[in-house]
Amino acid sequence: MGALDGKIAIITGAGSGIGRASAKRFAAEGAKLVIGDKTEAVHETAKAIAEAGGIVTALQIDAGLEADVIKLVETANATYGGLDIAFANAGIIGDMGGIFEIDPTSFMETLRVNLLGPALMVKHAGKAMVDQGRGGALLLTASVAGLNSGAGPEAYSASKAGVINLAKTAAQQLTTANVRVNAICPGLTETGMTKPTFDYARSKDVMHKVGQLNPLKRAGQPEELANVALFLVSDQASYVNGQAIAVDGGLTSSHPVTRQLLGQTSH
Repeated sequence: MGALDGKIAIITGAGSGIGRASAKRFAAEGAKLVIGDKTEAVHETAKAIAEAGGIVTALQIDAGLEADVIKLVETANATYGGLDIAFANAGIIGDMGGIFEIDPTSFMETLRVNLLGPALMVKHAGKAMVDQGRGGALLLTASVAGLNSGAGPEAYSASKAGVINLAKTAAQQLTTANVRVNAICPGLTETGMTKPTFDYARSKDVMHKVGQLNPLKRAGQPEELANVALFLVSDQASYVNGQAIAVDGGLTSSHPVTRQLLGQTSH
């Protein structure tokens, strides 16, 4: 039996990266899926899942629009008869300028997708779970950039800090409903959003420097994040609630230090 047998799940941002890897993983564990993405790539994800024997419905949506979030929830109910899991994973990096170059329009667009999107998922998917009375699990993609500075630009970091607090606040407001809410905080992971960073590193033959600030000395892969996402939405995490789980190779486990490599001694 799969960890998600009999479960019905929504995943946004499923066209690439963590969302695509999670969709494949959830389907392999028995979940029936409604997946969404702003790009046509969501249909490629659905095709791969269907070819592997999974059950999936794909929608091209904007995760920051309330009507589209409602459509995802309604599709899960109409197609599969309910909703047990919602993974609000869609996000954008936004404006890369410094604090003095903030453009209000760009800043608000980042918040719309990265923070309002998960809030709308909590509102509508969470309400559906409460109404059906069998509990459920909500998972929100935050970031290590929401935990500390230095991992992303201003708007992105602020949005992800908001996602972390949203998970905590929502968990409290859903008291007695048996609907858990958690956030996952990826470190540097090779996804569609980070593709330019990895492409640049490969073009300059400096891939060995990617992820060098964490103890594992490498970047994460989407499948590694999908494994943690699977745990957090499964019944195996039945007592994990209101938490922000960093999956970052150990990056946020320390303040900046000068490291002493294994086997070295100072004189």
